[in-house]
Amino acid sequence: MGTVLGAMRNVRWHELQHAYGSASQVPVVLSRIAWGDAPNADEALGDLGRWIGTPPVFDSTAATVPFLWELAGTDTVRDRAGVLDLLATILAAGNDGHPAWTRAAHDAVAAGRATAARLAEAPPRTASAPAAPSVRGAAARLLNAIDGHGCPACPSSVPAPSPSSAAREA
Repeated sequence: MGTVLGAMRNVRWHELQHAYGSASQVPVVLSRIAWGDAPNADEALGDLGRWIGTPPVFDSTAATVPFLWELAGTDTVRDRAGVLDLLATILAAGNDGHPAWTRAAHDAVAAGRATAARLAEAPPRTASAPAAPSVRGAAARLLNAIDGHGCPACPSSVPAPSPSSAAREA
């Protein structure tokens, strides 16, 4: 499998679930996104979005996110903007029945913030091969979503003051 997506073999995909059952096929789909021709990669990205990114998120979602970040940062991936958009979809999705899955998926997306920042600010690589504006735009949108993220499963890192402490300070 090479170095890109090489760590996929360390995940017990068959023990995880997505929207339609076992997540055992997720590595195949990630590989199609990484190395498939345009129609095949597009179909795979759509499949993966339906499996792990549509509300609700699943236990396989958090396991998949690090590989999505790896794909987003790999120049040879055909639709890096689509991968970044899927990460934004995951950040906006949740699962009321499984808040731990939601938190894990959102934390995994937030963990890639540095990659989003790098892609959002990426200057053109060369005059003949500029960085894709769609990748920069998708990365900037995702960066804003990460920075502004808040949901019931992901309490903010700075707790809001309680009414009694706010009254004492006034």
